[in-house]
Amino acid sequence: MEKITAAITAIEGYVPETVMTNDDLAKIVDTSDEWITSRTGIKERRVLKDRPTSDIGYEAVTKLLKKTGIDPLDIDLVICGTVTPDYPFPSTANVISDKCGLKNAWSFDLIAACSGFIYGLTVGSQFIETGKYKKVLVIGADKMTSILDYEDRSTCVIFGDGGGVVLLEPNTEGLGVIDSIMHSDGSGRNYLLQPAGGSMAPPSHETVDQRLHFVKQEGKQVFKFAVTNMAEVSAKIMEQNNLTSEDVDWLVPHQANLRIIEATRVRMGLPAEKVMVNIQRYGNTTAGTLPLCLWDWEKQLKKGDKIILSAFGGGFTWGAIYLKWAYNS
Repeated sequence: MEKITAAITAIEGYVPETVMTNDDLAKIVDTSDEWITSRTGIKERRVLKDRPTSDIGYEAVTKLLKKTGIDPLDIDLVICGTVTPDYPFPSTANVISDKCGLKNAWSFDLIAACSGFIYGLTVGSQFIETGKYKKVLVIGADKMTSILDYEDRSTCVIFGDGGGVVLLEPNTEGLGVIDSIMHSDGSGRNYLLQPAGGSMAPPSHETVDQRLHFVKQEGKQVFKFAVTNMAEVSAKIMEQNNLTSEDVDWLVPHQANLRIIEATRVRMGLPAEKVMVNIQRYGNTTAGTLPLCLWDWEKQLKKGDKIILSAFGGGFTWGAIYLKWAYNS
């Protein structure tokens, strides 16, 4: 029996029309274009106004279905990586499925912060590899502006809104997801979290007054962990699959910080032209960064390209995926 792998056979993305530049931010918080650019590499980000995270997924999924001509009823499973769900429950994946008419799919959200997409891709690929399902959608989408404190310049300058979706289908040519390495360390919650809104600190006047429903992070600690772990796991998956820097066609790194991306590139021994970087346009869209990169670079990808996806997120969560691209655009 031929080995079945889970291949990405289509990709779509969505970013809101509203652009917030560094100069726009400087009007509402004590910062500047130079300060933000030198520390992060970000020049602007997108803002989703008066719409929920599910609409990011809806826009991307609708475009993907139209592009591929796939009947919504043929989708088996929907996984949505997000930390900004429409509601505590039901899951945003449920809402997206309803909006898109995916009536035969079951769906769920996956919370792994910035690693949400690679976690989702790893989970979704298992359902394809077993032969259980033929069409799985993996979404990474976040409306980070909904949980940003615009009085905290250390966090509000980093994030933006957006996301994307990939279609996974069976492949017997040796293309698709080849290997993955995933990690987590719950002690990282001390450095990067949304403190209130869950059972630890249910919503109250006090939690709102103390601004505990916004993202909080200790930047230096997060940077240190991210630089080390994202670089190491990327190098590890190359070693595990006997890949040299010449073998790797593309690195798709989580777009958190240009310095973290650069550290990962150097650790892997890759030239800059093999690294997808769009942080300057979108900022950190959390679970949305990796599908947005693939969407932006889709026309440059060739069948058989060897690609490493790498991410690090709150939790802490981190990991890397090695895949072979399955089609020519």
